[in-house]
Amino acid sequence: MSSATVAARARDFFVLPRHDSVAAERLHRKQRLAAAFRIFSRRGFDQGLAGHITARDPEWTDHFWVNPLGKHFGQIRVSDLQLVNEHGEIVEGDQPINEAAFVIHAAIHKARPDVIAAAHTHSTYGKAWSTLGRTLDPITQDSCSFYGDHGLYGEFHGVVLEAEEGERIVRALGARKALILQNHGFLTAGPSVEAAAWWYLAMDNAAQTQLLAEAAGKPIVLDHETAKFTYDRVGGPTGGALSFKPLWDWIVAAEPDLLD
Repeated sequence: MSSATVAARARDFFVLPRHDSVAAERLHRKQRLAAAFRIFSRRGFDQGLAGHITARDPEWTDHFWVNPLGKHFGQIRVSDLQLVNEHGEIVEGDQPINEAAFVIHAAIHKARPDVIAAAHTHSTYGKAWSTLGRTLDPITQDSCSFYGDHGLYGEFHGVVLEAEEGERIVRALGARKALILQNHGFLTAGPSVEAAAWWYLAMDNAAQTQLLAEAAGKPIVLDHETAKFTYDRVGGPTGGALSFKPLWDWIVAAEPDLLD
């Protein structure tokens, strides 16, 4: 059996879902969003009131679903998600939301119609790496997922509460899938909840790996051709979404109440 045959069978097995109604697509996004919060909680990405993941509504595309303020990631259910419009008004739900979450995510969803979901938390390794003021190096196959596809926002003006700050972050993100917010943490954005959530997990892991490698010595950085070749095969949104699927299956089996 050739490698091409193996790859084709894998693609056929992991077929991304297609929905024939807005309601079905909305439910899909909300379920994956709730699952992403539970998974992030398991990874320790749930410090205090910080952190948010959003999903654009498939019908009202200038609205997005977000977690309520003060609700622990490990307890979030589909029914807890709040729908907010581009003006910051809660359209569905009765709970407040994080002000910084609105400022950052509203700017992203407005500027990037290709973005369905975006994720930002104060993960330990993301925060640690962000203090260095540099992008990640392609030192492993996994870190190549971000080669040439993440940027650096080299400013920090405190908690993001002004619309202008959100717009500056969007400009720094550009068309990329990820951004390092200096002295703050990581942000990822993708064409599905699954991809955005997986990329956040993978980016935090890449930062942890590089921090460990640099603490032990001088890591070997892959050359451009190798890094780009690897990125082209592991850095796309389909791979990101499919990488999320085993985590989805696991967390739903372990914590089915998230679907309530």
